[in-house]
Amino acid sequence: MDLSKLAFLLKNNDIVLAVGLVTIIAMMVLPIPPGILDFLLTLNISFGVIILLVCLYTKEPLDYSTFPTILLISTLFRLGLNVSSTRLILLYADAGNVINSFGEFVVGGNYVVGFVIFIILVIINFMVITGGATRVAEVSARFTLDSMPGKQLSIDADLNSGLISEEDAKARRRKLERETNFYGTMDGASKFVKGDATAGIVITIINILGGFVIGMVQLKMSAMTSLSTYTILTVGDGLVSQIPALLISTATGLIISRASGQENSLSEDIRKEMFSDPRVLGVVAGLLSFLGIVPGMPTVPFLTIGMLTGVAAYYRQKANKKKVDDETRQKEDTAKLEKVGKRKKKATRESVLELLSVETIEIEVGYRLVPLLNIEQGGDLLERIAQIRRQTALDLGIVLPSIRVRDNLQLSPNTYQIKLKGVAIETGEVYPERSLAMNSSGNVENSKMVGISAIEPAFGLPALWIEEKDKDYAEANGYTVVSPSAVVSTHLTEIIKKNASEILSRSDVQQLIDNLKKEVTEDYVTDLMKDLNASDVQQVMQNLLRERVPVRDLKTILETLSLQIKVNKNNDYLTEQTRRALARSICKQNLADTGELLAVTLAPDVENLIAQGVSPDGQNLTLDPDFTRRLLDNLNMELEKAISSTGNQPVILCSSPIRLAFRRLIERTYPQITVMSYNEITSNTKARSVGVVKVAMANVG
Repeated sequence: MDLSKLAFLLKNNDIVLAVGLVTIIAMMVLPIPPGILDFLLTLNISFGVIILLVCLYTKEPLDYSTFPTILLISTLFRLGLNVSSTRLILLYADAGNVINSFGEFVVGGNYVVGFVIFIILVIINFMVITGGATRVAEVSARFTLDSMPGKQLSIDADLNSGLISEEDAKARRRKLERETNFYGTMDGASKFVKGDATAGIVITIINILGGFVIGMVQLKMSAMTSLSTYTILTVGDGLVSQIPALLISTATGLIISRASGQENSLSEDIRKEMFSDPRVLGVVAGLLSFLGIVPGMPTVPFLTIGMLTGVAAYYRQKANKKKVDDETRQKEDTAKLEKVGKRKKKATRESVLELLSVETIEIEVGYRLVPLLNIEQGGDLLERIAQIRRQTALDLGIVLPSIRVRDNLQLSPNTYQIKLKGVAIETGEVYPERSLAMNSSGNVENSKMVGISAIEPAFGLPALWIEEKDKDYAEANGYTVVSPSAVVSTHLTEIIKKNASEILSRSDVQQLIDNLKKEVTEDYVTDLMKDLNASDVQQVMQNLLRERVPVRDLKTILETLSLQIKVNKNNDYLTEQTRRALARSICKQNLADTGELLAVTLAPDVENLIAQGVSPDGQNLTLDPDFTRRLLDNLNMELEKAISSTGNQPVILCSSPIRLAFRRLIERTYPQITVMSYNEITSNTKARSVGVVKVAMANVG
């Protein structure tokens, strides 16, 4: 073939793929000469080695997203070769040089030994590697689908806090969708490997039994000649098939068990996790050296490996000692600061009373994070906190109290903790002299990136603390790089959103009401509050914030409450009526990327059963435990299907009388899922059902 034809094939690889698939199917029907079969068998072995090495050097499963399709094609190719070789073995007792050479080499004149070795290889492939890879694929697919709603929420929260742009959010959503599709496909594709191993056993039995009969009856061989000939050919054929199958089974296990988002190669991770403790290496070195001097034991291999292990332990110990010295100097610096901090005046009654005050929100930082608060040293954390207060007022409609930031010498130098009403609820670790790099663009992790491995505290994303000189290089390689102050402020923003209902106090509500009096007439607000008090308004607003509904439109909230409280004073009833009045805002914040409201609905008979279990006051819900279990299982299945097919998290849509009761039923299992009633969908909102939750009604109740 000349270079022009080769270039044409490389440019039109879709044609090559189509022709190759048709050829593989044809192999199962048309006879193939032994010479061509030798070439195809060699190609099959090479194909298996390539797949294994690609999986070995792949850092993230999505980097080899075509693997499930490759798995199917390789399995089909291998089965086609099995059919072709079986035809030659049974018809002519000759399947080419490759199969005959493998059979002669393994059997070595004793076909019983050769057959036993072949059976051992089949058992290893079928029971150990294939079985384990199939199970890992099933679990990975399940866990990936279960975690998808949380990851989707993390992306949305990241976008809302300004940590990433709209383009970055779309890229992360695409990566999340690809990840879900990959693990879902691998769950099914792993069955190809298991079926291929089963088919190999069946084909081997057919070749031996069929060949033995054909050799004696048709080819007039003696019993021993027939058994020897067809056993050698069958073992050779089985080995040529099982070796690539074993390679691809191993590759399947490697790529599925490889965790996503790791910044190092597999060999680097193994080196760090297995050979970093000098005590382990020292014990192994001593044991091997002892065995080397025991009489009767092979001295050279034991002493050689023991000596190499001892050298590795020595250098590992030196590296650890340097690390301990650095930590000692750090502790000495901390002790000096604590000594200075103890030089205080004797506490007076007034200073003790000050200690009793509890801040609503408070941030404590280790001493190395103090520069983040100093504007003269370039610290911008205080400015970011001021921005958070402004953004929270716009997004949620509440005014945050002053957020106090102070140092705490009892914390680790690079640690901070966020307190809510005097209790630490979350902590994090940042390095003020570095930047946090996150692989949010979906690009391949760069092995040349160096830094301190970490987990982004707000959303749990894998990240790397890099030096400032590497910042441009990281951004050029697809990393999102943020400053330490941005990490702390983003973490704080997410905590505020989660706990907004607890942060909103009665005095805050009264302040909002007084502010409304300045926007409209005071008499108007006074008239609205005639049958209300700040406590009533606070409880309704807390209920709304608990489901992340903004309360910025206070005028609409007060108008609704002033009207509905004359009908029913129950807070749950007032909250539901207020939600209807805020329907436009609720719909807007739950729209998908397409501008639609994607919803999973409840079947009518399911709604009826739930409605029957709601108490008259709407406070409690009583359902059959078996029905509840099946309801949650089916709901989980429908949500997974919807997220997998659309790439967006849907809302759950149900009738108004059961909305609150159903929300309370699932809020522990699905805290991030929005539950809406049909009355909360505005006329200009385009809603689309992406699933219906059904429960078999047999034996319910």
